Amino acid sequence: MNSPPQQPLPPVVAPNPRDSGGGPRLKKAFVPLGILGVLLVKFKALLIPVLKFFPVLLKTGGTMLLTIWVYAQTWGWWYALGFVLLIFVHECGHLLAARRIGLKVGAPVFIPFMGALIALKEAPPNAWIEAQVGIGGPLLGTAGAAACDGLYLATGNPLFRALAFSGFFLNLFNLAPIGFLDGGRIVTALSPWLWLVGLVIVSALLFTHFNFLLLLILLMSLPRLFFLFRSRTAEEARYFEVTTEQRWTMAALYFGLVAFLVLAMHLTHIRP
Repeated sequence: MNSPPQQPLPPVVAPNPRDSGGGPRLKKAFVPLGILGVLLVKFKALLIPVLKFFPVLLKTGGTMLLTIWVYAQTWGWWYALGFVLLIFVHECGHLLAARRIGLKVGAPVFIPFMGALIALKEAPPNAWIEAQVGIGGPLLGTAGAAACDGLYLATGNPLFRALAFSGFFLNLFNLAPIGFLDGGRIVTALSPWLWLVGLVIVSALLFTHFNFLLLLILLMSLPRLFFLFRSRTAEEARYFEVTTEQRWTMAALYFGLVAFLVLAMHLTHIRP
């Protein structure tokens, strides 16, 4: 008998350890890492500034959020957010003025119940430049408060009117001509005698409405007040040399802004 033809057996393939299931999975796992590496190399010029800016973001953003939280415990979240943003706008005015002049400044740092500050990394070379940096905050801060009042007129929401009044008061208070307040820096380009006016104003407020911040402002103002009226060296005297045009320009800005803020507070005051 003829036996039926036999079908050839399929070839036997020995298993290769490199072709086991773990290999492809491992390769797939490294693909995203490879893509990330390529992106890091390609966009390192953009990432480095971002990484350098990260500590600044933590310093400004972190203290800002902390201040909002502290104020919210008393005034509520929406008012606290708006008020801190007004402080931020005010400080940005200082920052922009300093950078326009060419001074190096740090990022804003917020301190609950004391406002915020921007540290100058280099001292102003003269009183005229110090005054320009000083008035930059109240100018932009007043514009921010006026924008809040504009929102009130457009929406009728009393929150914006309250923020406008607070913003106008905040900037007016900072124009008091004494100490490390903006007004104290501005009037160095006008006359040191205006510091005595500021001393009387802060002392009267401290007597009628005692406040730790007012006491701190008064105490920290005394050394500078003494410096302004003692005899100066020739180099110190040059710091206060201001042209007549500069003095009149700053006087118009300063007293004009004070008058506007007084009027704006009167118009935005919410009467019961």
